Amino acid sequence: MGVRQFDISGDQKLLIHELDDSFDSVTGRPLTGSWVWDSALILSQWIHTHLDFTNKSVLELGSGTGLPGLTAAQLGARRVVLTDIGALVPGMLKNVEANRLGERVEVRELMWGNEESLSQLEELGEFDIVLMSDVFYDADVMVDLGETLRRVCRERSVEVWAASEIRPWTRECLNELVSQGFEVVELPSQLSDDLDMFAILKVIPRSDQEKCNVIETEF
Repeated sequence: MGVRQFDISGDQKLLIHELDDSFDSVTGRPLTGSWVWDSALILSQWIHTHLDFTNKSVLELGSGTGLPGLTAAQLGARRVVLTDIGALVPGMLKNVEANRLGERVEVRELMWGNEESLSQLEELGEFDIVLMSDVFYDADVMVDLGETLRRVCRERSVEVWAASEIRPWTRECLNELVSQGFEVVELPSQLSDDLDMFAILKVIPRSDQEKCNVIETEF
């Protein structure tokens, strides 16, 4: 697929290698995380104007090519950890190297809900911000995503931000997270009227005693 350049702010740019040789070992189909999806670009644009990454530690879940996490590093994050399935790790490493961010950006394999993966993640220490883009694609994997988020957010207050294209199954995925004890709040992206099929979401862990609900949207 080649290399794409993304403008972050001013003279800050990111080079992203999109791979065409990463395939699912079971189905043989190309891995969708091998290229940049619109949600990743929208999240990268949104965090540039809405979040302060100065001296922050950032975790990206379902990184794919790693664009949002690399953006956070460009915007001043002290440390960024990109995570995804093992087949996508080489592509993420290539993008870290291409942007000379190896001193602040780490790449790790992570299987949501997998105890071994989560134990290794906990060994990396605490995070201030979690980023996710286009992860609400299958309600069946939301249990594992929820368990992963609980482990990351267990010890302290962590901001969890996501961008998602609004598809027929998006609400089902979000409702599954709500049933696990999360509040999901939609924020206006304020990027463009042409992007009304996308949402910026804040995912908030809640205790069992707190009432959780999804803010009414037109998903």
